[in-house]
Amino acid sequence: RGYLDNITAIGPRTVGSPENEVLAVNYLLEQIRGIESESTDAHKISVDIQRPTGSFSIDFLGGFTSYYANITNVVVKLEPRNGAEHAVLSNCHFDSVPNTPGASDDAVSCAVMLEILNTLSKSSESLQHAVIFLFNGAEENILQASHGFITQHEWAKSIRAFINLEAAGVGGKELVFQTGPENPWLVQAYVVAAKHPFASVVAQEIFQSGIIPADTDFRIYRDFGNVPGIDLAFIENGYIYHTKYDTSDRILTDSIQRAGDNILAVLKYLATSEKLAKSFEYRHGNVVFFDILGLFVLAYPARVGTIMNYITSAIAFFYLSKKVLQPKPRAVHNLKKLLTAFSLTLTSWVCTLVAVLMVAVFVSFIGRALSWYTHFYVSVSLYGTAAAAKLILVHMLAKKFFYKNVNEQFLGDVFFDASLMIWSIVLAVMTQMGLCSAFICTLWVAFPLLTKLMIHKEFSQKGATIKFIAMYMLGMFVPYLYMLYLSWTVFEMFTPVMGRSGSEIPPDMVLAGFIVIFTVILSSYFINFIYLVKSTKTTLVTLTTVFVVTLILVCSGIFFPYSSDAANPKPKRVFLQHTSRRFHDLDGNVVKSDSGIWINGFDYNGISHITPHVPEINDTIRTPCEEQAPFCGLPWILPVHFMFRFQRMFRVAGLHRRKPAAVAVSHTTRILRAKVYLFEGPSHMSLYVRPRAGSALSRWSLGDGMPVASLGGDYFVFYSRGLHAAPWHFWVELTVPEKHSDGIVSLAIAAHYFFGEDQKSPQLYALLERFPNWTFSSGWSCTYDLFVF
Repeated sequence: RGYLDNITAIGPRTVGSPENEVLAVNYLLEQIRGIESESTDAHKISVDIQRPTGSFSIDFLGGFTSYYANITNVVVKLEPRNGAEHAVLSNCHFDSVPNTPGASDDAVSCAVMLEILNTLSKSSESLQHAVIFLFNGAEENILQASHGFITQHEWAKSIRAFINLEAAGVGGKELVFQTGPENPWLVQAYVVAAKHPFASVVAQEIFQSGIIPADTDFRIYRDFGNVPGIDLAFIENGYIYHTKYDTSDRILTDSIQRAGDNILAVLKYLATSEKLAKSFEYRHGNVVFFDILGLFVLAYPARVGTIMNYITSAIAFFYLSKKVLQPKPRAVHNLKKLLTAFSLTLTSWVCTLVAVLMVAVFVSFIGRALSWYTHFYVSVSLYGTAAAAKLILVHMLAKKFFYKNVNEQFLGDVFFDASLMIWSIVLAVMTQMGLCSAFICTLWVAFPLLTKLMIHKEFSQKGATIKFIAMYMLGMFVPYLYMLYLSWTVFEMFTPVMGRSGSEIPPDMVLAGFIVIFTVILSSYFINFIYLVKSTKTTLVTLTTVFVVTLILVCSGIFFPYSSDAANPKPKRVFLQHTSRRFHDLDGNVVKSDSGIWINGFDYNGISHITPHVPEINDTIRTPCEEQAPFCGLPWILPVHFMFRFQRMFRVAGLHRRKPAAVAVSHTTRILRAKVYLFEGPSHMSLYVRPRAGSALSRWSLGDGMPVASLGGDYFVFYSRGLHAAPWHFWVELTVPEKHSDGIVSLAIAAHYFFGEDQKSPQLYALLERFPNWTFSSGWSCTYDLFVF
């Protein structure tokens, strides 16, 4: 904890700031030298300060190109006294986003790595392979420092596997949510070594689907280093991730100890493993892995899982077909009844999803989105009860009007088989798609089928007796317990994400969709009870009453989405930029200029809840898109324009302009090569490029030389630097038409001031003071210049 407290005491550590480039680096070096002085003779410790410059393209956030100059990495190699040919990498990052101390993201991981380095260095037992500790100084700038290390550092050539330590929340358990690719032995290393396992291939497939707007250094090591690894992240309390509340006192000592125990054990295991030296020889497919209540991890090769899944679904289909075909004279009748129950079950699911999503749309439309953000039970009371009630209602109506006078035991039996059939089909389809998460379907086929076979006689008895229910619940215990455990993990991760996913995605529809999915899954083998019991009217009335009362309370606005509770804050995120803009014509003359504070609420509610406190920032100050300018003429720090609906610029004057970037251009008749020199500017800048009508951007000196367009067609370059970086110069090449009187390319530059005395203007300070205490407001100053060539 001492390491953590000292790192966060430095304050926000933005790339390019003295806090990040000097104070944090000096602290790390001081601790490393102290550890080195106390290490045993069994080890050799080497330390290197790397300051790489480079660029790369990435398809994250709609796609953009990243350029970095003189950023900082602190690299430590612990190896046997006689050296080592191969190494395992442990990666953390000590930089933070602006205006946050970054305790969980990612100072705690660096603190853990320092302690692991200290522990390993004092051991008298020599390791077989080297362990490289990378204290990465520019991860929040979208993975720049890891790219600089893995593509340029000499030690990177020896790395055969890595562990990346990250955060999507503050403390709690650290979840293994990415592995590989295609290195099952790495997962097995975690299974064998980790003392407190918490891992899920479901989380991996959700994360890699791209529906969570986040990424980690795992991508860089995988894509640019071709190195397999394990990605871990703290996921608890993501409400205060990337805010001022991410302080060291909120991370429990138990969490730090747990992470240290796990990572030390896995690193030590890998550093003594024979497989590490030949890791590329063990690439043979993916692996299915999941922990059981944090007690242990089950892991097996995906190809084994495929065989198990197909066998399980085949047995289920064999059971169903045998049952339908006997006795033969009733085979057609039995099949018709089974398919009818199958169709009714699917219809009930679709009706439930549509009905609950309609409620979510209504709640969003009346301006009550995120009512559950601070009070999660509201989402269960609203959408969970609606889902359960709708399911029951559909089957009640079917029982009353469609299955009138049909034997109850027969209906209970056939609807159980219908659910089994659905899960068997889903299992086969997911397996065919290559999804490792299909193991969940295996649980929902195998255990119910075994239960049915074990209590077959009880199924044929009249009504749902206590003995039958007890035996039924016992047989279903494993899949239901695991699904409840998995649903907790999913909601723990996703609920806070809804508060930072932009204003385009309706969070109530997303959460309602998840709740319907889990309700449908958990109820799938209880639908048959609707037909077994005499009446479900009381249950339906109770669920409907809870739903109606909750909906009324939500509509009344009693559940305020955000909280300033000191012990457990759930703030609203707002980003403000005091912006000074200038638009130039072909001759370099300023044709338009303005200044104002550009405001973005980072969730679906926008700034509607803030307007009563600051009436000036209402809908009357919406900023129109500058159609002739790339990215609407707005100074995006990253290309996240597609995540936001309305732009608001609160007009204020007085932002002191810095000296604009200097631009020099040379060109030929058919091909234009523009050399752009940025002689002055802060540590963070954004470059926006839009070829004008008839022109095309063909090559540039960034990335691999081939320009990659962002979502929408414009080109975005993110620039950052450490201290004492050389002037940024690059060239772009365009093919141009014979006549280009209106210019061939629009090029804009935004300079962002994230720290120091230039960060916030007096007007920005004054506005921020008026914001309510349940907001987290991150503000800075920036300049924007558009040129046409």
